[in-house]
Amino acid sequence: MSKQQFGVIGLAVMGENLALNIERHGFSVAVYNRTAQKTDAFMAERAKGKNIKATYTLSEFVASLEQPRKILLMIQAGKPVDIVISELKPLLEPGDIIIDGGNSHFKDTARREKELAAISLRFIGLGVSGGEYGALMGPSLMPGGHPSAYQEVEPIVTKIAAQVEDGPCVTYLGPDGSGHYVKMVHNGIEYGNMQLIAEAYDLLKNGLELHPEHLHQIFSEWNATDELNSYLMEITAEILERVDTESGSFLIDVIQDDAEQKGTGRWTVMEALELGVPIPTIAAAVTARVLSSFKEERQIAAETLNGSGPRRYEGDSQALINKLRDALYCAQICSYAEGMELLDGGSKAYNFGLNLSEVARIWKGGCIIRAKCLNDIQAAFRQNPGLMNLLLAPQFKQKLLDRLSAWREVVAVMMELDIPAPAFAASLTYFNSYRRARLPQNLTQAQRDYFGAHTYHRIDKSGVFHTEWAALTEETSLQTGTTD
Repeated sequence: MSKQQFGVIGLAVMGENLALNIERHGFSVAVYNRTAQKTDAFMAERAKGKNIKATYTLSEFVASLEQPRKILLMIQAGKPVDIVISELKPLLEPGDIIIDGGNSHFKDTARREKELAAISLRFIGLGVSGGEYGALMGPSLMPGGHPSAYQEVEPIVTKIAAQVEDGPCVTYLGPDGSGHYVKMVHNGIEYGNMQLIAEAYDLLKNGLELHPEHLHQIFSEWNATDELNSYLMEITAEILERVDTESGSFLIDVIQDDAEQKGTGRWTVMEALELGVPIPTIAAAVTARVLSSFKEERQIAAETLNGSGPRRYEGDSQALINKLRDALYCAQICSYAEGMELLDGGSKAYNFGLNLSEVARIWKGGCIIRAKCLNDIQAAFRQNPGLMNLLLAPQFKQKLLDRLSAWREVVAVMMELDIPAPAFAASLTYFNSYRRARLPQNLTQAQRDYFGAHTYHRIDKSGVFHTEWAALTEETSLQTGTTD
């Protein structure tokens, strides 16, 4: 009896859709889910008549696959992945391949790859972006692991990935946790761009008091431009025109304002702090989601702190809309720039050898942050692989400078109207700080040297220096709280 070419463990929507995607491209699939009823329902409905084999034990599942076995795990990240791997290990043979397609932390992926390599099993950490639709019709795939493992699965992943004009949205990224690292940063950029769009919506809705139909029109028009065309802009326009069948109101107006998160944005910020890479726009977006979850406290504060809500803008509405469009472009480029700089830092720290132009290329289709501006990002790193920061690329430098006054005015207007703009303000601060040859942290370092003898460098001579800022006695030290 012939055996199946590929196996999928986990039949939640993403697992089902990827199994169907793989089968649709001519590869036979075996599936397994811990809950047999879920397997039965899938086989009776979506998988009916397709070259998909149901199995009901891991032993049966493994036995149904041709060698080297290629097994995709689409299960909850964390401990469940380790549990399933431990159950699979005694059933597999040298050379078999396990692929983790969940949102695992890249350090867990590196650990698993090393542990499995010790018993001659191969492991791939596969970032998958595109949501349910992408999984079914073509996602962006971000694989990292042993090159020989990728070579085995390459004929499959290049077929099932989203296709753009210069190839499938998948490429071998590098060793151990590189794929999940790229996916983590992808999600961080996603957080930044989503927050910026939300802040733009806030200004339009509450500062200009525009009706959802007008908001839909604006975001649709912006999505039609080369600079702002993106998946997130497209779905924003669609969301804003949807009417709630229960209340008859626009659906956006009945959705509660507390955004959840699954952790990848937080991981991105933690990783950036660990490596010392500034990502203020992304960090502001993560903080905004956290603050949104304090719903009850915010309702109390709205009364206690006279939070009467945003004031209405009294100037030229259309002029402000045009400036907001320009500011949104600038801020989103900062979000991408921060992410690409973190990818560069991570690549150097962990020896991933990432090709940033290729990363931008595989994000051009299938994934959540796909956008036309990725063509320029791809070109920037292709032309200059050693590019220090995306803000310096000729594709963006003048565009940002030309829109700087609009960017400043939008942030100022939002502050004046009491409309929170954490990501817009952070992106502008990032841009202004990055282009300053001298920042006020000379005072910060002087303070550190004063209270902790942390030393400093001088601009006029080389070396490390310390100043005795005050003649401290034991008594004055206690009074001032001086520390080591």
